[in-house]
Amino acid sequence: MKQIENAVIVGMGALGLLFGEKIQKNIGKEHLCYLMDAERRQRHVKDVYTVNREEIHFRTATPEQISTPVDLVIVATKYGGLRDARDMLRNVVSEDTILVSLLNGITSEEILAETIPRKQILNAVAIGMDAVRDGTALSYENEGRWQIGTAVPGQEERLTALTAFLDRAGIAYEVCEDIQRAMWNKFMINVGINQTCMVYETNYGGATAQGPALEEMKEAMREVIRIAAAENVVLTAEDLEKDLNILRSLNPELFPSMRQDALAGRKSEVELFAGTVIRLAEKHGISVPVNTRYYEAIQAMEKHLTGK
Repeated sequence: MKQIENAVIVGMGALGLLFGEKIQKNIGKEHLCYLMDAERRQRHVKDVYTVNREEIHFRTATPEQISTPVDLVIVATKYGGLRDARDMLRNVVSEDTILVSLLNGITSEEILAETIPRKQILNAVAIGMDAVRDGTALSYENEGRWQIGTAVPGQEERLTALTAFLDRAGIAYEVCEDIQRAMWNKFMINVGINQTCMVYETNYGGATAQGPALEEMKEAMREVIRIAAAENVVLTAEDLEKDLNILRSLNPELFPSMRQDALAGRKSEVELFAGTVIRLAEKHGISVPVNTRYYEAIQAMEKHLTGK
């Protein structure tokens, strides 16, 4: 597998900006661009971003403006934009392109694989970051790390090429022998912290302090443990406690992405979190009352916030 020389990122949210800034700073501006449709590019082509108050100019392009296939695609959109992102990629990937999705949840790789060969898609999650985007400004204290691994046989060379690129980009990572379990663990964290901060209208500190919010968050996460077991994935009470310690290490005044969406009047990713839990629970005949309550509460909040 050849060395990765150029990358595109789809999505300029907190994760897309966080890791794009590191790639551009350490590998070079000419090796990175953000992919978007023509209408969105027209709106944002003159935007100037700041990362931790440092000004940075990013390159953007439409699929039609990319003349040769890219080596690496990083998908960092919201769940609602995933299929549109996937459809944009058809003209910029070749059989040698490596794809990784940094979306929360446990389903994005399979959605990408509906049109892109699964062998090209490595499994990945990003954990431990507390990045917040406010307009064109990104701020963070903890940049976190990627957890990556192979999902199907024959991906080892692609994984080696990706780790070499991440080393050059200065992006911390961990190669996981059981990446599926790691992805489910990140899913459990997000089902807990994102939805609890949304429903209780609080931040990391409020959700992890002793009280009703913390207890309900833990029960929402235990529901994930039960459906994971039905899907032949082992998560434990010890995993849950480790996850809580990670959350307590984040800046207590900051917010996870779902709460950021609420404050900005955007639709949330509740379908990705409680929606997925409920669908899998129905499949296996498992009761998930906390996630059901969260799902109904967040839908009602969104209707009030967005009018939709």
